[in-house]
Amino acid sequence: MNILSIETSTPASSVAIGIDGSVTGMSVNVDRRGHVGFLMPAIDFCFARAGWKPRDIDIVAVDIGPGPYTGLRSGIATAQAFAAAVGAPMVTVSSLTVIAVRAATGRRRIWPVVDMRRGQFAIAPFRPLPGGVAPDGSPEVVSPEYFKALLESEGSDSLVVGDWEAMPDATWTGLHKVRKGRPRYPSAETILEIAARKASKGMVTDADNIRPTYMREPDVQINWSTFRSEGAWPS
Repeated sequence: MNILSIETSTPASSVAIGIDGSVTGMSVNVDRRGHVGFLMPAIDFCFARAGWKPRDIDIVAVDIGPGPYTGLRSGIATAQAFAAAVGAPMVTVSSLTVIAVRAATGRRRIWPVVDMRRGQFAIAPFRPLPGGVAPDGSPEVVSPEYFKALLESEGSDSLVVGDWEAMPDATWTGLHKVRKGRPRYPSAETILEIAARKASKGMVTDADNIRPTYMREPDVQINWSTFRSEGAWPS
């Protein structure tokens, strides 16, 4: 299977193409506001490096979040448009899962973190398994204070990965059973690996069925009551 994977749930946008789980070409850009301008040139770059054409793609994989609104929409819309244009099915992956997979450890419970901004973070627990990880609870959007209390209540050793550096230093004070590690951001390379496994099991969907996992309202919203009271719509 020839796979195109797209990642835009964090400031580190990335695109990868590959055969099954092996990467053939990849491009990465770290820019909180640069998702849209990065994606199509990055896809073109990867195709040129591999000598592929869009019709060579069998599967399109994309990170559906959680993550900030604008970045997710950029990646999902691009992936949907590409899949629809070439008639390829899609695979969806969670940003928290992508981080946890790359951070797999022998025994510690894994807590991936995605910075949602405004002092909030998406988290979810995973347990390590031979050859991967498994969800060990539901994802949540939490404050650093709540996350610290959660880790303090843990009876086992924990590994925190992802964008934990965005949390205040006080979050980690006194957490003796907690180790912090990498990766900081999810990667299209890991999405490619996960997508190959899911596609081989028939876990694919159509472009029209893709829905983002925001877990929070968009940062920018229209105040409709004010908008209407100012007479924007004639009666």
